[in-house]
Amino acid sequence: MKNYLSLAFIIALSINAKAQHRLEKLWETDSVVNLPESVLPDTKNKILYTSVMGNNPNDKDGIGGVAKIGMDGKVIDLNWITGLNSPKGLARIGNVMYAADLTDVVLIDIAKGKVTLKIPIDSAKFLNDITVSDKGIVYVSDSRTKRIHKIENNKPSVYMENISGVNGLKAIGKDLFIAGGKTIWKADAQKNITKLAELPFGGDGLEPVGNGDFLFTSWGGYVYYVYADGKHDLLLDTHLEKKNTADLGYDPIKKILYIPTFYKKTVMAYQLK
Repeated sequence: MKNYLSLAFIIALSINAKAQHRLEKLWETDSVVNLPESVLPDTKNKILYTSVMGNNPNDKDGIGGVAKIGMDGKVIDLNWITGLNSPKGLARIGNVMYAADLTDVVLIDIAKGKVTLKIPIDSAKFLNDITVSDKGIVYVSDSRTKRIHKIENNKPSVYMENISGVNGLKAIGKDLFIAGGKTIWKADAQKNITKLAELPFGGDGLEPVGNGDFLFTSWGGYVYYVYADGKHDLLLDTHLEKKNTADLGYDPIKKILYIPTFYKKTVMAYQLK
């Protein structure tokens, strides 16, 4: 009996090892992207919209913007949108892109490549990630004030408060998924919060894979695959290279991650296996 149990244990370990996900690097941009923070894939048009903060992630200096990079890693236009301050998270619905620009949410007409509106967020200090629901409701995190703001019909309001380390956001259906420090939270439509997972490091980007699983980046150089049951695998560790892993974009069809490296001034692409 003992031998059979040992054999079953070994087989189980083998199956689990094979089931673990891994990343295979596809490319990294060779052009300088001045402090890229977030990547928003447009798979239909084969464009990676990338927020470009400029010289400093804290400065209101008007030198930030949004770049366009091809899905092959070749730069299309580093100056597609200019005149922003320090844009971070990007989101879109239809032809409208939203950028979290330090203290304002900026609306961009994608077809025209022009800023159409800037919405000041009262008391904002460091707007970070942004997401938009399928109903057009926008949520934006402020990592310094621990708040999540909601924008409905272009009118902002405070949605949630006191979320330590709040950064990555993802609206899925009626739920809002939140990277709050090392924790992934789910808030339902009534703002009831459920803890989904605890990670070793604080979160930056948060993207759904499907079946309740997520990809989770930690700014210091870590990318995790997080399962619906809260368990996680470390997919990538670049911290010794001092290569940041900021707010990723994800193509769920081709299963490709697009990762901005912040101070290394590049964007990387990885195939999820």
